[in-house]
Amino acid sequence: MLKFPPNASADSNSLDNNSLDSNAPDLSRRGFIIGMAGAGLTFAFARSPLSLADPIESASQILAEGAFEPTIWYQVQKDGQVVVNIAKAEMGQHIGTALARIVADELEADWEQVTLNYVDSDPKWGMMVTGGSWSVWQSYLPLSQAGAAGRIALIEEGARQMGVSPDQCRARSGRVIAGDQSISYAELVRSGNISRRFSEDELKKMPIKPASQRRLIGGPARALDIPDKTDGKALYGLDAKVEGMVYGRPLVPPTRYGASVKNLDDSAAREIPGYQKTLILEDPSETVPGWAVAIADSFHAANMAAQKIKVDWAPGETADIDEEAILERGRELIESRDAGVVVVNDGDVEKAFADADSTLEAEYITHSALHFQMEPVNALAREKDGIWEIHTGNQWQSLILPTLAKALGVPQEKVVMKTYMLGGGFGRRLNGDYAVPAALAAKALGKPVKLVLTREDDIRFDSLRSPSVQRMRMAFDGDNNVTGMEHHATAGWPTQVMVPDFLAEGISGGKYDPFAIQGALHWYTVGGNRLRAISNDLANETFRPGWLRSVGSGWVNWALESFMDEAAHKVGQDPIEFRLEKLKAEGKNAGSAPNAVGGASRQANVLRRVREISDWSSEMPADTGLGVATTYGQERNMPTWTACVARVRVDRTTGRPTVEKITLVTDAGTVVHPDGARAQVEGAALWGISLALHEGTRFENGQVVDTNLNTYTPLRMRDVPEIEMEFVDSTETPVGLGEPATTVVGPAIGNAIFAAVGVRMRTLPIRADDLLRALQGESPTPEQ
Repeated sequence: MLKFPPNASADSNSLDNNSLDSNAPDLSRRGFIIGMAGAGLTFAFARSPLSLADPIESASQILAEGAFEPTIWYQVQKDGQVVVNIAKAEMGQHIGTALARIVADELEADWEQVTLNYVDSDPKWGMMVTGGSWSVWQSYLPLSQAGAAGRIALIEEGARQMGVSPDQCRARSGRVIAGDQSISYAELVRSGNISRRFSEDELKKMPIKPASQRRLIGGPARALDIPDKTDGKALYGLDAKVEGMVYGRPLVPPTRYGASVKNLDDSAAREIPGYQKTLILEDPSETVPGWAVAIADSFHAANMAAQKIKVDWAPGETADIDEEAILERGRELIESRDAGVVVVNDGDVEKAFADADSTLEAEYITHSALHFQMEPVNALAREKDGIWEIHTGNQWQSLILPTLAKALGVPQEKVVMKTYMLGGGFGRRLNGDYAVPAALAAKALGKPVKLVLTREDDIRFDSLRSPSVQRMRMAFDGDNNVTGMEHHATAGWPTQVMVPDFLAEGISGGKYDPFAIQGALHWYTVGGNRLRAISNDLANETFRPGWLRSVGSGWVNWALESFMDEAAHKVGQDPIEFRLEKLKAEGKNAGSAPNAVGGASRQANVLRRVREISDWSSEMPADTGLGVATTYGQERNMPTWTACVARVRVDRTTGRPTVEKITLVTDAGTVVHPDGARAQVEGAALWGISLALHEGTRFENGQVVDTNLNTYTPLRMRDVPEIEMEFVDSTETPVGLGEPATTVVGPAIGNAIFAAVGVRMRTLPIRADDLLRALQGESPTPEQ
């Protein structure tokens, strides 16, 4: 086990180990115009000063000059620097460090000579997306093979130069070694004799090292992205500047869809120094209908002007919609047997319920949840030499580029996204819709426009996590054995709205959003089993549903694992034992290579381990309880087995639940970057607490009521509990870590509340007032 006790760090010296080269120039983060974001260019700055006239091109020339580039994924330069190209977004998860480790381990590079280059959009990188906990999982094998290819080529050239055969050589820390001879990678590159390139087919056949020979993966090493973030060199979207640009702040209409501007009065805004004009946007892509943008010399002026501009809108059809209407529509759809798509239909579910000795049924609700990332969304757009450049932080370049091309009326190859670091992504920046109004404004003005949304603008335009309704049923025989289970889940579907090509085929015919149901395709053996996913059309029409860290699983697992707990208590069984009995690893739950080796047995393993380290069987003080939940993460084809025990104390006088401790065990296969893995799981767990107890909003009159952090109150530092976590020591395929812990914490807390005070909460967020009413015998009814 890789074990992290409470408040410990996997790399306690990470900041010391990441100290910058003392010879590097002192650069101001906001002093450079750059499209390849941040830390990836540290090495270029140190080698030669960049021209402020066009640093993007200058940096590219430095990158390419005389380097050995066996694949597109990295270069070995003449000075021995290994520059790894990162086609993923850096938003605090250290993804560049993790991916560079994979390359460097196989390449046998010297970690002290590895640097990162965050690339802009180009078809050669394939689909550019950072989400779904996919990055390491998808990249591990191709990056390993790319690193292995370079190592083989360097060994072959080193052997030639030393006059020995390649099988007499080995590579270590940036050198090729043969007996008492050695030659550095830098010397080999400087010789100019190494230029081998590997085709895609050659790379796919490239063998990689066995786990026993790994030297960087899984061990302590400095995170390469931290120094620039801590000293201000890292560039975020808000830092982007180009010559001649103006600033814009949008005026967001009262509904997401169908609005139009009837009349606009900017007479009062003309008194603001620096204010220029207000544009009413015409959007062929229909991304921002009814938008206007105040243009000024500075953002301060644009912001002040926007507050004085009066707009008379014709709103869309959802101007009167509220939260309860969306939830009630979900209930109507669940009642309609023709709605939705059947995703799982194992065994004879109808017979299981017809023959049942007893049944259990429950409904679970989650309310609208917002992103509130630290950096509000923004984008800078300009046309240069016939190419539209979009400077912004974004998670899914490949998704928004076609929309930008449609909005601008140009071929897609005429649009390039210069991706900066993200001041928080969490799924919000998977939807790059905020770049569209910047591009439209720049086209209308004929000059670069830097569009910045205020916090309130950002939230009103958020691609929020949809409110959801789920209904669960379970059938039992006379011996309290589970014989059948049925799960209906309805919410707004992000994939249906934003990327319909990603919809999956259902068993019953029709297509469904896999990311709005993942987490419910569980590994339990429960007899007959049916799962139905239903798109809430009213939610889709009212707002643009989005992905929020852990995608569907964040709300789906709330129902699944709360219901499993209810079922365990119904039959009088320990909640962990109840689950373990059903994690049989039989049939389709046996698992398969390469990603799900072991199947349900690995989920059972983390569940047993969390029982061992969490004082599960200990007697708790009054009004304090332990609750458990488990998950396979987001997707069955890349399961991250996670189990959580939450210790919660309930104040009976106020109804306030306090999370005292969270214990987590995770099996993510090979852990590439332990310190980053710990940060991912810890951050996900804390967000799970926040979503369970602190966050949540509601719709009124077609808009969310909370637009800033004075009323929307995420987890505060004072509420952070003790966290203990372990990673299973494994050499299996590395899978995702950014999301699974988010999905288990909420139901573990709800189950702990029941263990503490006998009240079953079925709505997220869990509010103290609701819990107090339940304690006093009002709805929800306490379980007996």
